[in-house]
Amino acid sequence: MTVAMGLHPFERGRKWGKVPEELLARVPAEQRGPGLDRDAVRLMVSRGTEVTHHTFRDLPGLLKAGDLLVVNTSPTLAAAVDGRWGHARVVVHFSSPGEDGRWAVELRDPDGRGTTRARAGAEGVEVVLRGGARLVLEAPLAAGNARLWWGRVTGAEVLGLLRRHGRPIRYSYTARDQPLSAYQTVFALPSSDGAGSAEMPSAARPFTARLVAELVSRGVQFAPVTLHTGVASTEAHEPPYQERFAVPEASARLINAVKAGDGRVVAVGTTAVRAVESAVGPDGVVRAREGWTDLVVTPQHGVRVVDGLLTGLHEPEASHLLMLEAIAGREALERGYEEALAGRYLWHEFGDAHLLLPGGDPLTQSIAQATNGEIEAGPM
Repeated sequence: MTVAMGLHPFERGRKWGKVPEELLARVPAEQRGPGLDRDAVRLMVSRGTEVTHHTFRDLPGLLKAGDLLVVNTSPTLAAAVDGRWGHARVVVHFSSPGEDGRWAVELRDPDGRGTTRARAGAEGVEVVLRGGARLVLEAPLAAGNARLWWGRVTGAEVLGLLRRHGRPIRYSYTARDQPLSAYQTVFALPSSDGAGSAEMPSAARPFTARLVAELVSRGVQFAPVTLHTGVASTEAHEPPYQERFAVPEASARLINAVKAGDGRVVAVGTTAVRAVESAVGPDGVVRAREGWTDLVVTPQHGVRVVDGLLTGLHEPEASHLLMLEAIAGREALERGYEEALAGRYLWHEFGDAHLLLPGGDPLTQSIAQATNGEIEAGPM
């Protein structure tokens, strides 16, 4: 497969085609068989264009003492709420709060299978939400975007509404509804103001407390950051918009210390990349920072802090691939995508994982050769 990775994601999607339906992860790993835990997923490792195959439980042996994992502590919200627009049933996805009390929201139509499909909004639309609160759409989030709107809720406080009447956002490739606990990562911490992510920071989902303890015992360090993710577009694969983030002082110091030594800064998820790269100054130093970021990491923009990335598998249309290309390079991303398809890896938030590390590291290459996992290909 020859792919021009310099193409815009939409062009790559047309060139590569859709991920086969049977490779979409429909249930969490721990529900695929007795005795399985979240870490019972596969892990593909790319070092430049060299690719090796493992299980996620191999991760401690693939990192080295002094490496740093940057993790997102944002909890996942029950961000989907049923409502009515006139006589029509709709589902509202609450994405991100604004500074003026409004929320960025997306209207969806129930599809009769327990999931939803996109529905365009319009100024002045009023939705009666479950529990009796009312949502009024006031303005599109961005010019020409009919999908996401700024809306104002009356009759209830939004986070309280979500706690009482919300459920996790679910997309059509999943088999059934899951409890909110299935969408929380081991790193999730309650926010002081109750804020969180509309969609799970899913790259961290395969971690278990046992695996974290083993990583720590081997000298791998953790730097917590926060980025509250909004609603992604599963249909249009739009680039991310402004999201709230925070990089604490202790994490900034730890990242800078690792960068000054011989360790590697490995972000767990594209959200962690976005947070850290939003906190680095012109001098290359990461400083404590919080607020809103509209940073979109592309090959042209590049990265200044992150050396590697642990992520899920993204469809060819996804704008996230631009970030992966910025970190790993065009050839590495092309090779990894080929290997994932050939190896029957599973896609999306309940699927398998991909670790991208700098190429040419003799230590990690020797570890990979010693621990390369032999596991059955194909969906579980």
